[in-house]
Order: sequence, then structure tokens, then C-alpha cells
Amino acid sequence: MADSSNQGSGEDLQAQIEEVEALSSIYGDEWCVIDEASRIFCIKISVDIEQPKLTACLQIILPADYPSAAPPIYQINAAWLRGPERAKLANSLEDLYVQHAGESILYLWVENVREFLVEKSQCGETEDHQVENVNVTSEEEAMEDTEDIPDFSSLKLTENAHLFMDHLNDDEMPPIKHGNAITDRRSTFQPHLAPVVTPRQVKMVLEKLYENKKIASATHNIYAYRIYREDKNSFLQDCEDDGETAAGGRLLHLLQILDVCNVMVVVSRWYGGILLGPDRFKHINNCARSILQEEGYMGPMGDEATKSGGKSKRPKNKKIK
Repeated sequence: MADSSNQGSGEDLQAQIEEVEALSSIYGDEWCVIDEASRIFCIKISVDIEQPKLTACLQIILPADYPSAAPPIYQINAAWLRGPERAKLANSLEDLYVQHAGESILYLWVENVREFLVEKSQCGETEDHQVENVNVTSEEEAMEDTEDIPDFSSLKLTENAHLFMDHLNDDEMPPIKHGNAITDRRSTFQPHLAPVVTPRQVKMVLEKLYENKKIASATHNIYAYRIYREDKNSFLQDCEDDGETAAGGRLLHLLQILDVCNVMVVVSRWYGGILLGPDRFKHINNCARSILQEEGYMGPMGDEATKSGGKSKRPKNKKIK
């Protein structure tokens, strides 16, 4: 990822410095600097210091042209946060940015997440989610007590993620294809695929998938997408682990190796109670590769790209970022 301090205006950088200093003063040890040069930060948000179980980790990258022209790039890590609830929280952050475009927004975002946690705790759902998590935990979650350790593997891949200003009302709902399921030791994996050309379509696909009760009940819905932006000669790409740590980044890496574009792949996993170790990543990527092949996103060239370590099939005059 490029060092954002080398781009953008001096006013933006100064605004970022002042905002980070203020947040560090306000939140103390809860505010963490991950990479000063790349402007990567995170904050652990809890409902109550005495009841730290219901927490969320908000991970943030500040683009060079934030706050004047671009929103922060973010990821919310909370194993209990899934489906419609995750979409609801993301929508509220998006709405705040739109309402305050051009302004420093991080304090409002943090407090919005905190209000969301308070509301959820008052609804009495905390215990149910915590019990559910014990039963359907991933291998990495079994080794980690909380989301204290942020994973920026996917964030560093996606400098242009979450471009909130791309609100195109005329975006059509893409068709969604469902692939064949793979079952191993009572865990089941099923891929879903949709052609996408805007971030809004990505959001539409996720919302549509979560309308399906079976998909919404999956332990993890891991996804990745790549959109080629011809006007900027670059890729817009992002991924989500949904609690299966590092799975989203591996899935995005597969899409990069195969050099596919304008497509989104989601792999649902229903955990069966038996740890699969590294085999789970193999199943996730095999599912994704299979549905890409079935839907015509891969051919002999795609197979060769996999064998050759991801050599691009695009013309050399296309500079891909």
C-alpha cells in the first residue's frame, strides 16, 4: 500500500494529525496506532469497561485526501456481528459520512459504534450471541479471546475500498449464481457469484444473499470482489473475513492470481463442530475457483495464471494497481 503521506494536500494531512491527536487524548489506550506512515489506526470500543465481552474493533485507514474528498477506509471486527446487524451498522456509518462530507468524521463514527453496542446490550441479546459464538467458532477465534488483535491483511490490499460517494440510484441488482456445496467433517461450504461493476452493487448482492435464511445462518460468509475502473486504469477491490480470520484476504488473492474482474464471490461456511485446520482455506478457494470456472470467468488462460503464480492476462498498457 502506498504511503498516503506522499499524496494529497497539506491541509488534509494537518487535519488528520490534529484529529488523531484529539482521538488519542480522548480515548487513551483504546486508540492504537498501527502504522503512522500509512495512516493506519484502530480503536477497541466497549459498552462498559466492567463488561468487556460485547466489543468491536474499528480499524481505519486514512486516505491522502481525507477529509476533504475521501472517506476513511474501515473494517469492523466483531465476531458476534453478522448479517443484517452488520449491514445496519455499516449503513449508519455511511449515512454519517454523507451528512458530514468534507469534515473529520472519526469521533462521530466511534460514538456511533458505541451507541450501537449500548442499544444491542439493552436489547438483551448479548448472552445469546456469546453462546452462539462458542458453538460455531473458527479455529482462529478459538485461539483468541477477543478481537484485541486487529487483522489488517485485507485492509492493506484495498486502498480504494468503501468509496461511499458512489451512490448510483440506477444500479441494477446483479444476478446471483449459487455453486455446488462441499462438505468435509460436517462443515459445509457453498459459493455464490455475482457480476458487479460498482461498490453499490456489492452491497446489493450482500443484502440479497442475507435475505436467504440459510445463508444468513451461516457461521461465516466470506467474500471478495474486484472491479476494474477503466477511467482510472486501476482495480477497486475488497474482502471480508466475517470471523474466519485471513480467509477473505486469501480469497481476494485467488481472484488476483486468476486475474478476474467485475465479479464478486461469496463463500458461505456452516461450521460442523470439528476443526479443519488449513483445509478450510482449501475448501473456500476450491469453491470459489469452481464457480468462477462454471460461470465462464476462467478458461485455459486462467488455469495457466494459477500455475504460473498469477501472471496477468491483461495487455501491458493496462497498468493495474
